Amino acid sequence: MEILSIKDLEVEFKGKNKVSKLINGVSFSINKGECLCIVGESGSGKTITMKAIMGLLDHNFKINGSAKLGDIELLQAKKEDLRKIRGKQMTMILQNPMVCFDSLYRIGYQMKETFKEHTNWPKDKIHNTCIETLKKMQISKPEDVLKKYPHQLSGGMLQRIMIGIALTLNPDILIADEPTTAIDSVTQHEIMKEFVRLKNEGVTMIFITHDLAVASMISDKVVVMNKGLIVDTGTFQEIKDNPKDEYTKQLVLQKKAVTNAFKQKIGGHIA
Repeated sequence: MEILSIKDLEVEFKGKNKVSKLINGVSFSINKGECLCIVGESGSGKTITMKAIMGLLDHNFKINGSAKLGDIELLQAKKEDLRKIRGKQMTMILQNPMVCFDSLYRIGYQMKETFKEHTNWPKDKIHNTCIETLKKMQISKPEDVLKKYPHQLSGGMLQRIMIGIALTLNPDILIADEPTTAIDSVTQHEIMKEFVRLKNEGVTMIFITHDLAVASMISDKVVVMNKGLIVDTGTFQEIKDNPKDEYTKQLVLQKKAVTNAFKQKIGGHIA
């Protein structure tokens, strides 16, 4: 069942002296239970596309086209309605967990305020849900963690908390924007295991990444973006075996080069 449909999306940025087209005729869709990976390097338009759909761009941006979540036309929705949709039906996990938490407030307070905003739960249920959310994300001593400030926790733990909050709100679509970029390689592996687990549980996801290796782990479908355009679509295997665009070919070659270098190092170490 199709849950999100994007058609002919265009985004322009209105500067002082000129108008720049950032997204040019982007179209894709995602079905319930699927994981769609949007792949591309920095500046390709991945994040701008999702922010446009969710109503997170300011008045300097002009947006045209269609973005339907079920029967809701997101690009025509009122700000108040979009705010409710963002918390309950579509949730976005950003790449830097440190900027998503206010350094002045304890983790528990911020979690409780989020649940209070998007649910009608009583105080005791909200508190218990905070504890259960941390436990679900395999965070030990949850009562202690709720009392800590963001700077007292690692990037990986903050990322887990963000994922846990998003999942507890039970959105129709979970959007992950480069969620492993700002954390160390060991934690990256652990976070990716969480996302693979979510995929296996049937969570509908849009996963934004610059790394085809990540797409190979988690995607049902892949969309490759470059300079605001979709240049390739298909399954990971289709993209890998038969890249249509020169840009995609370069991404595939980069992945192969990294894989081969890793194999050589492992082989040399074993020898």
